[in-house]
Amino acid sequence: MRPLSLFIATSLDGFIARPNDDLSFLKRVEKEGEDYGYEAFTARIDTILIGRKTYDWVARELGASHYDNGEREVYVMTRTPRPPSGKTVFCSGNLEELVVKLKAQEGKGIYCDGGAEIIQELLKYDLVDEMILSVVPVLLGDGVRLFGEGRPEQDWELVKSQAFETGLVQLQYVRQQ
Repeated sequence: MRPLSLFIATSLDGFIARPNDDLSFLKRVEKEGEDYGYEAFTARIDTILIGRKTYDWVARELGASHYDNGEREVYVMTRTPRPPSGKTVFCSGNLEELVVKLKAQEGKGIYCDGGAEIIQELLKYDLVDEMILSVVPVLLGDGVRLFGEGRPEQDWELVKSQAFETGLVQLQYVRQQ
């Protein structure tokens, strides 16, 4: 069974975006030559699952090739169907069914890059196997919460923590069975 991992940044007070899906707070910890383990992480995945708002923001800021580089399948969850583009498929169906199908296929891991609604649904259906949380040293006070209400209680084991010069702290958890 292929694992599904979150690799996501959050503020100290648990927000993954400011109001209006603004991710600019992440610029506080940008540092030349530092990717916080992102390249090593993406080497062990071949499928990306992402919400449409997050996809649109990244496509606008970094370009669509950030996700669709020809090496990975990209599934964008959206309420408005769109035709595929390269290896990017826009899905408006059942998230749980899609993920169960993807996890059963041969291949490397699956990476969920957000957004909050997608993460909430994945946790609700107990489909997340690993979380790598990068905590940015800022209190945003408002915005899009990483973890919402209405999901079951789950136990997680801390397997790694690392502090960086920028003040970012990265926490890696695996799901306890």
